[in-house]
This record gives sequence, C-alpha cells and structure tokens, in this order.
Amino acid sequence: METSHTPINATLQVCVCAKTWLAEDIYGYELAPLSDTPLPRFEAGAHIDVHLPGGLVRQYSLYDLPDDRQRYRIGVLRDPQSRGGSVAFHDSVRAGDTLTISAPRNHFALHDGPDRSILFAGGIGITPILCMARQLTRENRPFEMHYCGRSLSRMALVDEVRQIGDGTQAHVHADDGPTEQQLDARAAIGAPSGDRHLYVCGPTGFMDHILQAARTLGWDDAHLHREYFAAAPVESSDEDAPFEVEIHSSGKVIEVAADQSVAHALLDAGFDLPLSCEQGVCGTCMTTVLAGEPDHRDLYLTDDERARATIASCRAARVPNPRDWSSIFDAAARALLRRLTC
Repeated sequence: METSHTPINATLQVCVCAKTWLAEDIYGYELAPLSDTPLPRFEAGAHIDVHLPGGLVRQYSLYDLPDDRQRYRIGVLRDPQSRGGSVAFHDSVRAGDTLTISAPRNHFALHDGPDRSILFAGGIGITPILCMARQLTRENRPFEMHYCGRSLSRMALVDEVRQIGDGTQAHVHADDGPTEQQLDARAAIGAPSGDRHLYVCGPTGFMDHILQAARTLGWDDAHLHREYFAAAPVESSDEDAPFEVEIHSSGKVIEVAADQSVAHALLDAGFDLPLSCEQGVCGTCMTTVLAGEPDHRDLYLTDDERARATIASCRAARVPNPRDWSSIFDAAARALLRRLTC
C-alpha cells in the first residue's frame, strides 16, 4: 500500500465533518482536509496526534483504511479517570470544528508477507485492530479476529466487525453474554508456528492476559505485537537518584531529578525533542544507549529491544547502578546525548 512521505513532525488542519455515537461513552469522529491537498495515506495500525482545546495533545488510532473520500476516522472513549483528553474531546469537539493533527505514524504495523494473523481487541482497542482486519481482507491474507468487551452496549463498531471478510473470521465476546461465546484465550491463540503472528490492543490487564497465554503456549516474542493505550503509574523508590545528561553538540550538562525522565528534563532545559504519548507506549522517543543499564519503565519496547540497549526516553529514569552511559536520539531528535552519569 502506498504511504505518505509527509514529515513525521508535520501538522495538518482538518475539519470535523461528523461526530457519531458508536457505543456507550464512545464517539466516532470523521476528519476531512480543509484544503484540496489530500491527507497523507497510511497503513493499518497507524495513529495520529490530535491537538485539543486547552493545549492537550492525545493519540488516537485510525480505524478505516484510506479511500477516495479522504477521511480519517477515529474512536474516542470518554474516560473520567484519564489525563483529561477524552473528556475534552467529548465535551468540546463538535461537527464543523477545526482541529490540528499530526501526520499518521505507525509503530504497530502488520508483518509483511503471507503469514497468518490472529487479532485480539479489548474495548476501544478495536480501532487499530479493525483497521488491520480490513487491510488483511483487502490483501486477501488469512486472519482470525477476536473482539472482547464487558457488554455489547459498551463495544463500538460491532456491526462493522461482524461484516469483516466472509463473516466467519471475526468473533465477538461479551463478558455478560452466554458462556459459550466468551473467550478461551489459549484455545483461540493455539500453538505457535513460524508463519503466525499475534496482534493485541486494549486495556493493560486484557493485553497482559493474552500475551501471557501466548507465551505459556510457547510463542516467541518476535511474533507477539502489541499496542498499549496507557502505562501504569510509576511509583517512586528510595533507590531513585538524580543524574546528569551532557549534550554532545554543546557540552551543556542537564540535571535530571530523581522523579524525572530524561526527555522531560531536556524539555525543561529548552531542547526540542520528539514526544507523543509521554507514557512510554508509542515509541516516538526511542533512544539508543551506548553504555550502562537504564531503568526501563515503558510498555513499548520488547525484551529484545531492551537487550539491544534501546530506551523510551519519556519513561526511562535513573541508571540502577552508578555508572556512566551514553545515548543518541534517533534522527528525529534535535539533541544528541553523549554521557549520562549518576
């Protein structure tokens, strides 16, 4: 599928051309370009940043593939326990409004090739998973899909899920439904094989359940793909300690407080860094560590990526043992880190 070459930090102006009730506490928003310039194309799994009233920036997955209508469709769950973005979206954004968004980014893309895919969605996690099912259908690639929720009244896009493919590939599981339709994760996942890939998105507890079931069955992490919506709060520890970052280009040393991440300390010091979720779930701020043992507090990186000395700088904090280490941000970053010491 053709994808856009729009710069990753570009912003776009769009019109909210429709606001539609999808389920209890969930609205769908259809976004259209304000000008004749087409919106950047994308592949399944992509998300956009949305700039909301009050200066909030939040990430939402796209759930419909690009077509000639040039629309982006997102679903937003109103969650009073969230950081405020979903409430602001539901209460403040209406049809006819203009929004600023980013170009699509994709850290949750489908694996290339003729592999068989098994898709799991929990709650509002249906948005990227439904888009994946649509892309797999369009490309005539084999897949099976399981959509889980507390009740049908709280599950968005159920009718669209049931119409996917030939009508037999998608399965809907409601906690308050008959026992025979509830999800048996181990049976649904099945034995691992070299041509099978698993994709899961939803609440943390749901995702952990699916991933643990797969690992128990012998699945390798290289075939397990996930996208979290939020990370658990990080609790402080008596072992937390301040440290310093030295900027390679200038030699400037930045103090990082015990309760700060590397990225937020650099932002406070006036550096322009690529950040998106600020919770360690999207991968935008990934950094390579050249030496040392960073304290990983993200939900994005795999064990293999951590073993290869990669961090998510918005959640990485102190080094567990006092030692020097170096890191270099990817090409999107403005600042290059050279040395970080406890």
